[in-house]
Amino acid sequence: MDFLSHPDFWVGLVKIIWINIILSGDNAVVIALAARSLPPAQQKKAIAFGSGAAVVLRILLTVVAAKLMALSFVQIVGGALLLWIGLQLLTGDEGDEGESKGTGSMMAAIRTILIADLVMSLDNVIAVAAAAQGNMVLLIVGLAISIPLVIFGSTLMIKLMERFPVIVVLGAALIGWVAGETIMNDNILHPAVVEHPSLHYIAAAAGAVLVVGLGMWLKKRGEAKAAQPSA
Repeated sequence: MDFLSHPDFWVGLVKIIWINIILSGDNAVVIALAARSLPPAQQKKAIAFGSGAAVVLRILLTVVAAKLMALSFVQIVGGALLLWIGLQLLTGDEGDEGESKGTGSMMAAIRTILIADLVMSLDNVIAVAAAAQGNMVLLIVGLAISIPLVIFGSTLMIKLMERFPVIVVLGAALIGWVAGETIMNDNILHPAVVEHPSLHYIAAAAGAVLVVGLGMWLKKRGEAKAAQPSA
C-alpha cells in the first residue's frame, strides 16, 4: 500500500478520471439511446448492468487493445458495427407497451451497450493505459470510478431525450461520427489519412449523415407501414 503515499499515483489517478470524463460522453449517449424505450425500473437495471460490464470490458481490453488496433480491418469492422448500432437505436420501435418491454428488451439493450462499448473503447483504453503507466491497481481504481460517471451521464441523457427528442437524433449522429472516425483509424487506412488528413473528418461526417439520413428514412417507412392497416 506504499503506492498510496506516492504523488505519482494520485497524479495518474487524476489523469485517468479526467480521461474517463472526456471519453465516456459517447458511451453515455449509447447507453441512454439503448435504454430510453424501457420502463423506468428496467432502465435503471440496463444502465447499471451495461455501465458495470462496460467498465469490466475496458479493463480486459487494456491488455489486448494495442495489439488489436495494430491489426488491419479490425477498426473497419468495428466502425461498420457502430453504423449498424446507430441505425438500430434511431429506428428502434419505441411504441411497444406492456409485455413486449420485458426481460428480452432489457437484455437486448444491454447487449447493444456492450457491443457499442467494445468498439468505442478500443482507442479509449489505450489513453487510460498510457496514463496508468503499467500500474494495474491505478488502472482498475480509475476505471471503477468511471462507473458512476457513466451511470450519471446516461441517466441525465435519458431525461434530456424525453424532454428534447432532437437529442436522440444528435446522439445517433454522434455514433455515426465515431463510426466514421473508427473506420479511418484502421491500420490499413493510416497511410491515406496521413497523406490526406481531411479524410478523417470527411469519413466522420459521412458516418453521421448516413446514420441520421438512412435512419430517419427507415423510421418513416416503418411508421408508414404500421399505419397502413388502420387506414
